[in-house]
Amino acid sequence: MVSTFRNLYEVGGPILIILLLTSVFTLALVIYKYWQFRAAMIGRVGAMRAGIRALDDGHEADARAQLEKVPHWLSGIIVSGLALRGREGLTDRLEAESEQALQPYESGFRILDTIAQLAPLLGLLGTVIGMIEAFQSLQSAGSQVDPAALAGGIWVALLTTATGLAVAMPTSIALSWFEAQIDRERAFAEYAFSILVTPEAETKAGATLSAVQHGA
Repeated sequence: MVSTFRNLYEVGGPILIILLLTSVFTLALVIYKYWQFRAAMIGRVGAMRAGIRALDDGHEADARAQLEKVPHWLSGIIVSGLALRGREGLTDRLEAESEQALQPYESGFRILDTIAQLAPLLGLLGTVIGMIEAFQSLQSAGSQVDPAALAGGIWVALLTTATGLAVAMPTSIALSWFEAQIDRERAFAEYAFSILVTPEAETKAGATLSAVQHGA
């Protein structure tokens, strides 16, 4: 292991080592976030739709039973909201609770974003340093310039830029996927809260009662 790092250091310098360590850290963070999302069923709202549909149809007991079976992060909030139906400001409270519940799942996003932005810059810095060293060697050689040695120094310098891009692009893709899942959850939460506060069954019942009263 030590000899491997020593060889990498000799090839790409400290910048390459930093980028490789960053890639290992990023991979570990992405795997952890994916496991976290899977455990909370983020991005998988299909299991919640049956309960929300039952709630919309006015079957509160069935909705509660179905939602309690789903290990989705939002199910507990909706079930607790059932006990508060009719209270003023319920939607605002549920939205605040959902935002609070989503915060742990958004942790690490800023780290991934920082890595996606800084990795190419670190790679470029390593390339610039390598090019400076290559041209210093060229100047020291004077008229005894070896084109092969110069070309070797240049490709070694460019290696850090390639590594930086190789770290940044998958990180950016993973971050975009995580953010898309969170946005989907927020949209579904708003939909679920609207159903909880104003289910279609109550709307139809209210319309029918109004029609009967006007008919009378």
